[in-house]
Amino acid sequence: MKKLVLSLMIIILCTTPISGWAAPPEFSGGINNEYAYEEVIFITGQPIKFIGTFTVSEKDKGETKTITYKFNKLKPEDKSIDAELTKSITYVVDYTTRNDKGQTIAQTQISGKPKETLEIGEDEYELFDYQFSKSDVIDNRPAADFYSGNMTGRKLYLINGKKPEDAEGTVTVDITGGNAGYENFWGNTDTQINDYVISSTRTIAEDDSEDTDEVSWQGTVKVQVSDSMTKNLRYSGNEANFSSFNGGHIRVTNREMVSRYDYNLPRFRDGELDGSRRERDSIQLSKQMVPKLERLIVPKFRDLNGHWAQESIEKLYSLDVFDEQSSFFSPNIPFTRGEFTKGIIRACDIRTTMETEKKTTRRRNEPPEQSPFQDVAVEDQNYQYIKSGLEKQIISGVSPTAFQPKEPLTRAQAISILIRALGFENKAPNPGYYTSFADDRSIPNWARDSIYVAREINLISGDEMNRVNPNKVVSRAEAASMLVRFLEFLEKDLQRDYRENIIQFN
Repeated sequence: MKKLVLSLMIIILCTTPISGWAAPPEFSGGINNEYAYEEVIFITGQPIKFIGTFTVSEKDKGETKTITYKFNKLKPEDKSIDAELTKSITYVVDYTTRNDKGQTIAQTQISGKPKETLEIGEDEYELFDYQFSKSDVIDNRPAADFYSGNMTGRKLYLINGKKPEDAEGTVTVDITGGNAGYENFWGNTDTQINDYVISSTRTIAEDDSEDTDEVSWQGTVKVQVSDSMTKNLRYSGNEANFSSFNGGHIRVTNREMVSRYDYNLPRFRDGELDGSRRERDSIQLSKQMVPKLERLIVPKFRDLNGHWAQESIEKLYSLDVFDEQSSFFSPNIPFTRGEFTKGIIRACDIRTTMETEKKTTRRRNEPPEQSPFQDVAVEDQNYQYIKSGLEKQIISGVSPTAFQPKEPLTRAQAISILIRALGFENKAPNPGYYTSFADDRSIPNWARDSIYVAREINLISGDEMNRVNPNKVVSRAEAASMLVRFLEFLEKDLQRDYRENIIQFN
């Protein structure tokens, strides 16, 4: 599945509710909610905040995505400024998928001739040329897609003229920067950091004279903008006393955009350039969408009241990660390898219909599907999850032909599966290192990298004796606790790393 900074998944109109994957609009540092758009422009030499609405449409055709933005007569927030900004631009993203590497390369270019016109007072700034190139690499992992990109561009504006030879002056904006982001069911964040170098040269006629002055200036602007969508669970109690259930969980989807402009511009006094001083300051923007609420299934297990893992187990059941039909969860018995594989696949994708997918009709003379493991039948209720886990390299067999789905799960196995789902198994140091756990020598070699990384990202911690207990069998309650921490990492830790840790937004 192709995912990128520009992917919004739907056609967006800023006067209607917006949903879909997070991605800031265009590359100008602007932000929006369901009703309004705002950005700051600097090409006049002074920061001016514009507000209004915009539309974005997206089309997919094969390995190509086309995104068109239209900003409709934006006006200054300061009503004393007589100005209007209109612009439209179309980007084309070409994808090259490398299934053998589990990665995708995306190349972004401009299609057609973009339009941008700023009318301010008696002056008109019109975009004459825009050169732009952007390239992203997307690492498609089971639990999330991670991507990083770089961009470069140059805009040339003409001041009061349609051709360079007729214009009073020009403004050139050189753009360099990049973005980083991730996407998964629990959230997605796209953070862009772009640097603008603005160079302006203009010929101005002197009052009551045929003489002219050439006024030149240069400024810089650093733009940091981040768009985040997160989902979290909130418990809501039942206000009624005579009810069949006490309460249940609500899935709350929040989306917020934040932006910061740090600028260094010349100072103007009474319309005249003051070469002795500079304007240095920052402007922050922030907008939030209206949260979306979804009630979830209410668990009714009879053996969880007061259990230390009750909240975790009930959360996973509400999310369909667990789908036990019994009234008893049996939290203290061992969790099996097959059950944990099913749980991690559901936790990554939250797709609850895998076992009820439409069965395709087997063509005549087509051989029946062969299970990759001799001890996992194609008819097994967990077969599709085990098959998917193997294909995504989340799990492996105990031998080339055996998986042992009904065998108890160990902590080392569970931790390794979680780290593989994130795609972080290669983040460990070169071989020869020690973990910080007191029972480091008990860690199997095949699990050492995963356990090291899991500790580093705070996915796990030691017990009261600082032991990881890698060979201990995991109970159903402990497995639930591990899966909930895994979901919290997808929900909270990734956003913090891709937003707060990059742009220091508070």
